[in-house]
Amino acid sequence: MVENPEVRTLMDTGPYSVSEDETLLMAWEVLERSGQRALPVVRGDGCCAGVLNRAELAVACTGAALSGGRVRDLVHSRRTARIHPEESLSHAAAVMTEEDTDALPVTDSHGRLVGLLTARDYVAAAAGLQHRAGAVAEGPARVTLPGLPPEPGAREHGITIP
Repeated sequence: MVENPEVRTLMDTGPYSVSEDETLLMAWEVLERSGQRALPVVRGDGCCAGVLNRAELAVACTGAALSGGRVRDLVHSRRTARIHPEESLSHAAAVMTEEDTDALPVTDSHGRLVGLLTARDYVAAAAGLQHRAGAVAEGPARVTLPGLPPEPGAREHGITIP
């Protein structure tokens, strides 16, 4: 057993994400269809702008139906903690606790999204359950294009972030 495993051993390397230019309603649809509980937000350069959680997005969508609110309106108003894949899981857990969050975007040294680490990942590992699809394989994160988001269980769709 590894004494101090790295974040990369537990993170989801293929989370669905949305552009900061996307509407809040489309972000909600992506979140719903993907089955994720947190949704990374990516800028045009592939850098992570933040993470939206299910509850805050649901609240934002109640007023956004008529206003056409954008994802950037939510993520630019706050700071989001980030973690790197080579950092320890114990450090990531400490950051999650300090920041009172259930999800951390995992970024490379340039700030580009490479994965998502969630409290659910920790619980699954503690229970001895296998990672969900995409959680183990190395590779770039995916971003969902505007338009119809993927159907549940269709994680192989999407484009890679440069």
